Amino acid sequence: MVRDDGKRNFALREGDGSESSVFSGNTPRQAALKAARRIDPASSESNADRKKLRLREKGTDKVHVYEGWAWEEEPPENSPDWLEDQDAITEANVSKQGIKHLDEE
Repeated sequence: MVRDDGKRNFALREGDGSESSVFSGNTPRQAALKAARRIDPASSESNADRKKLRLREKGTDKVHVYEGWAWEEEPPENSPDWLEDQDAITEANVSKQGIKHLDEE
């Protein structure tokens, strides 16, 4: 269901079917990127473990399936002042694997 501000809510589904967190975004990919940043980060993108992320769109039976991974990097040169104190920031990426419906799981 679309909120008044145009964003949609997506619940992160665990392997047992429970839903642990809710992420919002204009697109499923935006929500998946937010979820991927919670994965334990690796030292580099090439060393990152890939994890399956299943996001159910609230108000529907659609489950968006992504492969996500996270890694740490140094903050960029043009980062804001509050970020300069950080040794590393967490970056993430996702790859869409498809859409399933709850009755298919």
